[in-house]
Amino acid sequence: MKNILVIAPHPDDETLGCGGTLLRHINEGDRVYWLIGTTIKEENGFSSDRVNSRKKEIKNVCEDYEFTSYRQLDFNTTELDQVPRNELIQEISKYVNEVQPHTIYIPYRNDIHSDHAQIFDASVACTKSFRYPFVKKVCVYETLSETEFGMRLDDSGFKPNMWVNITDYLDRKIEIMKIFESELGNHPFPRSIENIIALAKLRGSTANTDAAECFVILKEIL
Repeated sequence: MKNILVIAPHPDDETLGCGGTLLRHINEGDRVYWLIGTTIKEENGFSSDRVNSRKKEIKNVCEDYEFTSYRQLDFNTTELDQVPRNELIQEISKYVNEVQPHTIYIPYRNDIHSDHAQIFDASVACTKSFRYPFVKKVCVYETLSETEFGMRLDDSGFKPNMWVNITDYLDRKIEIMKIFESELGNHPFPRSIENIIALAKLRGSTANTDAAECFVILKEIL
């Protein structure tokens, strides 16, 4: 049994990026923890109804996955680039030290959303072997509507080197994603059920399986 930590800039990134893999971890007896990097607040223009519905979504998603626990940081969504780096690292480090994960899943550094880059950089700082010796594996996930829209000319693109068979978990991943109703749209909107299935099928086709999620392994200590 291992402790697994998924770090998501926003609620739904964990499901889009590695929901099937997380379900597989749980089915195999691992304890999965969820760290959400941002929040929404009324003072930032969100209605009280939306703030409350987002809280319910997070609670329901946590229960549906059967996560061991979750924590949501109090940083404003879309504004992580205004947060001092050391402050973000400190908050992530607290949870990492509390959970002591064997494996950490984090977003891709060159996703189009600036929050993803900030979470990547701060998370990687919390995987140094001499400070966090319990972290043995660090994996980067891709996020529909973020990874494929990255436009940096110096980036060679998301190049996976690990595939996880999620054939038995794809339907459940989709059902959980439906909890984030406001984040979904109809095809060709990137975050559609059709596109979630299409990406899983595409990744599965390169791994000789029906459906898969893929990752870039940054670190693996055996």
